[in-house]
Amino acid sequence: MKIWFDILTPKQLLFFEPMIIRLKKDHTVICTSRKYREVMHLAKIRRLKVVIAGKHGGAEKYGKLNASISRMNRLSRVIKEASPDILISFCSPEAARIAYGFNIKHIAFQDSPHAEAVMRLTIPLVQKLLIPWVIPKKEFTKFGIDEKNIISYKAIDAAVIAKRKTNKKYSLRPDNRKKTILIRVEEEQAAYSSKNGRIISIIKAISEEFKNNNIIVLGRYSSQIKFLKKRFGKKITVLNKVVDGKKLLDNCSVFVGSGGTMTAEAALLGIPTISYNAVPNFIEKYLVRKKLAVRENSPGRMISIIKGFLSSVDKKTKLKAKKTLIQMEDPYRKLVKVINSL
Repeated sequence: MKIWFDILTPKQLLFFEPMIIRLKKDHTVICTSRKYREVMHLAKIRRLKVVIAGKHGGAEKYGKLNASISRMNRLSRVIKEASPDILISFCSPEAARIAYGFNIKHIAFQDSPHAEAVMRLTIPLVQKLLIPWVIPKKEFTKFGIDEKNIISYKAIDAAVIAKRKTNKKYSLRPDNRKKTILIRVEEEQAAYSSKNGRIISIIKAISEEFKNNNIIVLGRYSSQIKFLKKRFGKKITVLNKVVDGKKLLDNCSVFVGSGGTMTAEAALLGIPTISYNAVPNFIEKYLVRKKLAVRENSPGRMISIIKGFLSSVDKKTKLKAKKTLIQMEDPYRKLVKVINSL
């Protein structure tokens, strides 16, 4: 069987990577992607071969639409030649349309029903949808899929990413005499993004209060990185290259994130985690409910929480995180069953 993966984000690449490796043993696998800074660099780091078709559309609606139209044109040529039997995506709008046009069965994963634009463009065209069990199926049926075609698995997607192994040591080598606070900048170019700039006041407060610590900021786009470097100068370290996030997490004492995948990964690894909840979602709510992450938006209160994290080691939470991660199901098993059913 020839299986096609369309990979659009760093999270999707890391989530699909172990599945791709295992499926390659018995099947032919083709991976497509687009010109997108983090994905292209991460694919090289993880040594995953991808065929590039199209590019990321940026923040504006016209740019997104134009890039999507162009990508469908390029992707259709790649897929016509490759002629796969099944598509697996994380609800890729372009891949969904191409698969529909070529009558290719489409299995999709998804944990972000709040991404309404993407849901409307893909869910009606999907044959089977696999989702984390913490998200009610009704969050997806409203977009046009029958409940019987939705399969839940008992895991959050960050569990797959958290369990992966990294090969080389982290090359930045922060001052080991100091504790490290890692901050992940929120998504600002997604259609669902609020673009409220909350992270700037958070970084400002942390950089002023914790001058004697390593403060590392991980941006997403070149424009973000340039702005942060200009705004904060040498007060913080803004990474200008793409690195494997787990290597960063292995070296940090506290993680501050927007409530997305890296926030979930940090929490499941037992790292003291604060979510500023840029885009409210079911996964973040689950982590907060399980007390694996703390939700806080106020820079002032966040400072107090970080001080508490840095002053003591919460062994109980670390143990809970480890137990939670171990108990998470491998979604690959559900995927194989679905593939065989089609």
